[in-house]
Amino acid sequence: MMMKNIKSKESKVATPAGRLYIKEWLPETLASDTPIILLHDSLGSAQLWKSFPELLASRLSRRVIAYDRLGFGQSDARIEPPSVDFIKEESSSYFPAIKAHCAIQKYSLLGHSVGGGMSLNIAANDKDCESVISISAQAFVEDITLEGIISAKEMFSKPGQLERLAKWHGAKAEWVLAAWTETWLSPEFAQWSLGYCIKDVTCPVLVIHGENDEYGSQAFPDYIAGNVSAVATKKILKDCGHMPHHEKSREVIDSIVGFIG
Repeated sequence: MMMKNIKSKESKVATPAGRLYIKEWLPETLASDTPIILLHDSLGSAQLWKSFPELLASRLSRRVIAYDRLGFGQSDARIEPPSVDFIKEESSSYFPAIKAHCAIQKYSLLGHSVGGGMSLNIAANDKDCESVISISAQAFVEDITLEGIISAKEMFSKPGQLERLAKWHGAKAEWVLAAWTETWLSPEFAQWSLGYCIKDVTCPVLVIHGENDEYGSQAFPDYIAGNVSAVATKKILKDCGHMPHHEKSREVIDSIVGFIG
């Protein structure tokens, strides 16, 4: 993909619980004043989007913003584990600080995995959101989700594996892993679903899912596309797992351009 000249900048915003790290990608010329805000997955960070935000900013000629949730990446550390309501709490406790700091009015959201669920929750509660792109989002807790998390937990227990997370999260790596595995595997989280908010999503939604996603079946995109109160477009990618924006980045970005561009 031919890349336009994209500048980037970094900042931090204070919240009552700690500072959040923000990175922005800024094209020289904007086709729209509506930025796209990225919400990362359970082990993710702004840096782990890698080249994807820059490619997206270039193709759409839009400002792209990513941030590290509290406890992740370059945001401040957390001591306490997340509550079972952490997906809902992102929209009320942290996202408003990002919106205010970046002087955002109307915006679009793009969330990967649990970030997709957070994006739908935010859109349900804030009508300034013009559209949502959900990538590999969970809609409830499936057996395949839990099996994938158990396998990942076992893998990260092996020598040297936690250091892979430390590359992105530093001394917070152990907390990041536990925040994912222990929350999702807890009995209290077993009944979680997007059912409490999905009908309140009234903006257009693009639902992207890999047919070989190791953390969720096609029941997830079917549920999301079938239950939002808006036009929903579903894109199932062949020969693709849980990371479509890395595994099939060109196809993903083409789909987004067709949807939002």
